[in-house]
Amino acid sequence: MRTIRLLSLALLILAIPAAAFAQFEVSVGIAPPALPVYVQPMAPDAGYLWTPGYWAYGGEGYFWVPGTWIQPPTVGLLWTPGYWGWGGNAFAWNGGYWGQQVGFYGGVNYGFGYGGVGYQGGRWQNGQFYYNRAANNVNLTNIHNVYNTTVINNTTVNHVSYNGGAGGVTARPTAAEETASRGQHTPATSLQTQHERAASTNHELLASVNQGKPAIAATAKPGEFSGQGVVAAKQAGAPYKAPANNAAATKAAATKATENKAAENKAAATKATENKAAENKAAENNAAATKATENKAAENKAAETKATENKAAENNAAATKATENKAAENTAAETKATENKAAENTAAETKATENKAAENKAAAARTNENKAATPKPARAPAESTKEPTAHAQPAARPATTAKAQPAPRPATATHPQPTPRPATTAKAQPAARPAPAAHAQPAPRPAPAANAQPASHPAAAVHAQPEKAAHTSGG
Repeated sequence: MRTIRLLSLALLILAIPAAAFAQFEVSVGIAPPALPVYVQPMAPDAGYLWTPGYWAYGGEGYFWVPGTWIQPPTVGLLWTPGYWGWGGNAFAWNGGYWGQQVGFYGGVNYGFGYGGVGYQGGRWQNGQFYYNRAANNVNLTNIHNVYNTTVINNTTVNHVSYNGGAGGVTARPTAAEETASRGQHTPATSLQTQHERAASTNHELLASVNQGKPAIAATAKPGEFSGQGVVAAKQAGAPYKAPANNAAATKAAATKATENKAAENKAAATKATENKAAENKAAENNAAATKATENKAAENKAAETKATENKAAENNAAATKATENKAAENTAAETKATENKAAENTAAETKATENKAAENKAAAARTNENKAATPKPARAPAESTKEPTAHAQPAARPATTAKAQPAPRPATATHPQPTPRPATTAKAQPAARPAPAAHAQPAPRPAPAANAQPASHPAAAVHAQPEKAAHTSGG
């Protein structure tokens, strides 16, 4: 249970903005003492900014927190000091903060550039802090970023350390200070917090002990309350007035402060709870929206990827189909060309064969015609005187005699040399040349004799000639 309470308290503290701490840190029914008079210690090095001292409140009353040089949490930030302000029934402490601009700090004149309005002790330029020598104690040997502008301090307030109430500063925030107070703030650094804690444990810094004139008014660095960097107050800002020794009044003030603090804490807790709930709701809504966006993006991505894959598959299929069609067309074209070539070659071979056959047949026909037209039977009269010799040939050529068929074609006998050509008889060869008669029908060529016209074959004429010869001889 204790762990849960501590965790809840931690979440509450984190949820409360810095402005809430600045407005509600502590409230007291007694006004703080006047600011002591002291000199500023020398700046330890470049980059340190001055934070003025102030009166804080603890268990033993007011105690002094020495002014000190400190490094800002971030380059470009300026310190707005805290201040006490009258709230109608008590004084409340408004804590200081870091910001881009110096805001309202009650119009309290803390000195050293904090004259009650803004800051004239220095400025940031090109990432480096430049010190106004008129408001700050700097060593020119170590620090070169300096300038000199006169600072006019308001001395009419007589070192009053609070705003409002009896004898307090009556300043009100300007428009620029209001804007700065609503801007982004960074709380005091851990060194500043430790510095204040160390002061709260130092008995000499209690207002009831030092009477408004602390022995440690300022230090060169935070937490260093001894050494050369320590500066003591010259005097109190005003005569010290101890709080009235009125237990009832003190008790009432303490009670009122406690009640106010409880109410403030309650309001802060309620506000923190509401803020936390709102933040959780916003976080849930944001998470849901983010999840929906991520899911939508994932779906769109998947759809785009699927579309891309389908498109690639379609393109691949189309390319494959085109390749296959092209290959089929090329194969068909090659096959067609081969078939056409083969057909042409076959046709050419067939044509050549037919032409060759026709040529051979024509040549054979011409040969037979030439053989038939040759006037060899003119030698028959000379052979007629030797009838035994002329009749001796048929016995050696029985096949030729059968193919010639002289009996059915008697007209064939008239085709040889006609009777009105006696000159042929006169030109006949003498009997001493029987070889021509045998040469008329050579035995090695029976086929031509069969293809040629038998009637016009000279051999048939040889058979027919004896009768004519007999007539010739009778005449």
